[in-house]
Amino acid sequence: MTDDATQDLHERSRIIREEMGGAPRVSRMREEGKPTIRDHIDAMLDEGSFREIGTFSRSLRPDDRATTPGDGKIGGEGTVDGRPVAVAGDDITVKRGSSSVVGSRKTARLYERALTMGMPYLYFGETGGGRIPDLIGSEGISDAMPSPEIATRRRAIPLASVIVGQSFGGSSFHSAFSDFTVQVRGSVLAVTSPRVFEIATGEVIGFEELGGVDVHAKTTGQIDLGVDTYEESYAAVRQWLSYLPSNAREAAPRGQPMAPARWQRDEALAAMIPTKRTRGYDMRKFCAALLDPDSFFELRPLYAKSLVTALGRLDGWPVGVIASNPMFQAGVLNPEACDKAIRLMCLCDAFNLPIIWLMDVPGFMVGRRVEHDRMLFMAIRMVEALCNLSTPTLSVVLRKGFGLAYQAMNTSGMGATGFYSWPGAEIGFMDPDVGVNVAYANRLDELEGDAREAERQRLIDEVGEATSPYEAAGTMRIDEVIDPSETRLVLAEDLGKLAGRRIPPPEERPLSYWPTC
Repeated sequence: MTDDATQDLHERSRIIREEMGGAPRVSRMREEGKPTIRDHIDAMLDEGSFREIGTFSRSLRPDDRATTPGDGKIGGEGTVDGRPVAVAGDDITVKRGSSSVVGSRKTARLYERALTMGMPYLYFGETGGGRIPDLIGSEGISDAMPSPEIATRRRAIPLASVIVGQSFGGSSFHSAFSDFTVQVRGSVLAVTSPRVFEIATGEVIGFEELGGVDVHAKTTGQIDLGVDTYEESYAAVRQWLSYLPSNAREAAPRGQPMAPARWQRDEALAAMIPTKRTRGYDMRKFCAALLDPDSFFELRPLYAKSLVTALGRLDGWPVGVIASNPMFQAGVLNPEACDKAIRLMCLCDAFNLPIIWLMDVPGFMVGRRVEHDRMLFMAIRMVEALCNLSTPTLSVVLRKGFGLAYQAMNTSGMGATGFYSWPGAEIGFMDPDVGVNVAYANRLDELEGDAREAERQRLIDEVGEATSPYEAAGTMRIDEVIDPSETRLVLAEDLGKLAGRRIPPPEERPLSYWPTC
């Protein structure tokens, strides 16, 4: 190969990478404090590790070939904390990052390589949607379908999306396929832009109202985390990846084991849970105290807040956490909470992370609204997911577990590897106060005043005795009633023993096949 040819290669590469869709556009973005896709990739990856794939791709259309370097998509491979990853994203300096034939081929090729090489795939979303007129005809739209490769991936590799700008069409589809989606404040995530809404239906809606961070973090649950800055989004992806293996065939990396001081009874941990069943407390604080320091990483924190889902570590072992949160709606399970639990179960089952369940649940939500929101279907779907889990689970009843929600929060009969209860916990068909009012209404109606209240209290006490965990422990439906101060020790010891278990191959993990959303 001649020196001239090599020099020409480097000069072509330099122009494409520095000028992108036009040097003035790049300069304007940076003046406005808006990173380009190349800036995002460089900030996400370890310094100097990025190797581009598809540098010289461009539009199929002859008229656009000279002005579409990369055809609106940039990607390649690099490392995050020393671990190989594939990364891609939309280049808004080229036709607003719109999706067309060659750009879509590039991202499909990057995903194919990631799957073959067994490494996570990260995507930065900021696209105006499908490119018109490239896709307007039957031939064009036939090349613009959602990726069947990603749709059939069965969570063989971790998939994460970061929404960094206005994201419509392709990158919003990608986020819905993803195991983890972060959205930066000021960005928009939707299927279709407000302009299309207005033309098609006459509806006028703003970008933030349509698909801003607050909409998805609180109302739709279509993101796992909303952040204020780009730097926070990169840090969130790095932390999320740190709990997971690079692919479903590997074991998740263990962190630093617990310090000797934490291998002790912890009275402060036990004191965090109020004895009175109706008194609220924040389960997130309990989880953070139970797990290894600074390892609690909550997912969908503002959505379905009566249930906590998170990743974390205990004695260095990566785990998922599903926990009731009595601080919100008394910790009941509603349709959104069921959806939240299922999403974490799918992630943990695919990548073989044990799940710790912390139960303090009064039941499923009741009422017309939740019934119309498909409470029945979502409750059974949660139970079905739980019964199909292949990854081990450890459960602790902290204070109460009533009704079907008791089973749905993972008991021994539902497959828990270890099922424990604190001694003061109450377990039964329903809250004794409610149960007495329902079951003995006629008897109580025959009495008046003090006599009625005395009989009601006697019945509550009688029913309450039957809710003792010792009743279930007596028939081996609870493995052990444990000292609350030893909760961390019991769970950590079990995780250590589980480290030697047989890990089923990916095809034997049923929830890896479940739909992502």
